Amino acid sequence: MPAFQGNSSRIARFGVFELDLAAGELRKNGTKLRLQEQPFQVLALLLERPGDVVTREELRQKLWPADTFVDFDHSLNTAVNKLREVLGDSASSPRFIETLARRGYRFIAPPQNSVGTTTFAHDSPSALHPELEVPIPRRGLTRGLFALVQVMYLIFYVVALSRLHAIQGIADSFLPEGGATTLAAVVMVTAGVGIPLRCYLLSAVGFDYQRLGEKFQQMFPFILALDELWAVAPFLLMQKIGLGTAFAASAGLLYVPFSERTLIRMAYVRQQGRI
Repeated sequence: MPAFQGNSSRIARFGVFELDLAAGELRKNGTKLRLQEQPFQVLALLLERPGDVVTREELRQKLWPADTFVDFDHSLNTAVNKLREVLGDSASSPRFIETLARRGYRFIAPPQNSVGTTTFAHDSPSALHPELEVPIPRRGLTRGLFALVQVMYLIFYVVALSRLHAIQGIADSFLPEGGATTLAAVVMVTAGVGIPLRCYLLSAVGFDYQRLGEKFQQMFPFILALDELWAVAPFLLMQKIGLGTAFAASAGLLYVPFSERTLIRMAYVRQQGRI
């Protein structure tokens, strides 16, 4: 691709997409998409100048040399249409590529870094998350906080299982007959499921598994249900810490699964879709 010589080390990310000039690939959530050379080059040229109008004449000069005999208008329209099809974009309601009649095209989504620079999104303090619209923090910070949350839940599970008889004793004081046994069974089952789940999430974030964002999205409904169930645990200590403290702790735990989701979306921008 002679039009892009010198750009081989650059990557541009926007939304869930990533344009890799070195590999000549467009990826979505880490998965390579099928895209022909001309649409790929059109996208690369637009990403070199995000927010600016790239005229049809500029595209013709860079992609179709003067000695190339083609129907330029038809070829360009076809390339842009194929590009929009791959991106899931629309000419009437564009999210990425805007058409300016008889003038050219403009890339309107904010790229996390343009192909004209080697700065990566997570290394730039001014980079904004494509969906959350907040500055993207260092990945080490978001991954570290996510790992701490998993450690917290592991501690909950282990302590609860080790003090199962004490939990039954507390539950006997306010639950009807048989309720304490049911509660103990629920603790055992949910903790038994939660321990391998937290170990998986810890290992995935520790080894920086690049599809963790996608996997977490799939698991989130289950994680949400599990975490919301354990959010009532502080009420088992109500006699020792008081109703107000138990209520405050429970309210904080109710929010934790949503904070996990946000941390994952920030740490794995390329993998997140709609989590």
